[in-house]
Amino acid sequence: MRGPLPKDPALRQRTNKVATAATLRVQDRPRRTPALPARSEGQDWQHLTRVWWRSVWRSPMASEYLDADIKGRLYRLAALVDQFWCKPSVLLDAQICRNEAALGLSPMDRRRLQWTVEKAEQESRKRRQPDRSDAGVTDMRDLLKVLSS
Repeated sequence: MRGPLPKDPALRQRTNKVATAATLRVQDRPRRTPALPARSEGQDWQHLTRVWWRSVWRSPMASEYLDADIKGRLYRLAALVDQFWCKPSVLLDAQICRNEAALGLSPMDRRRLQWTVEKAEQESRKRRQPDRSDAGVTDMRDLLKVLSS
C-alpha cells in the first residue's frame, strides 16, 4: 500500500509565490531624481545628504518606488540622513538602517525582498568581448610563458 495519489498542482492552495519578487534592471538612463523637499527652517540640505539622495535615485531599486514611497518614507529618511550628517548618533543610524531595509537599499534587504539586479545588456556585452590583445589566441595556455630562474 503506497497511500493516496498526490494532488493535482492546480488544486494546491499553497504555492509559495512571493509577491515582492522582482528583477531590477540597471538602466542606461537613470530615473529622474525628484527634488528634495524645501526645508522648513530655511537651511540647505547637507552635501552628503544630497549625494545619498542622488545615489538612491540612480540605483535599480528606484524603479520599484511609488509616489507614496517617495512622499511617505524617502522624504522622512532624507531628513534623518541629514540630521545624522549634522550630528551623528547611534540612534539615528539605527533608524536610517531600518528605513533603508524597508526600501531594499542593501544587498541583504534586496535578498529578503527577493529582488535581483540584472545588469544591462550593454554591460554583459562588454564582458563577452575578448580583449584585443588576446585576438587570435584560441587556447589561454598559449599566453603562458616559462620564466627562467
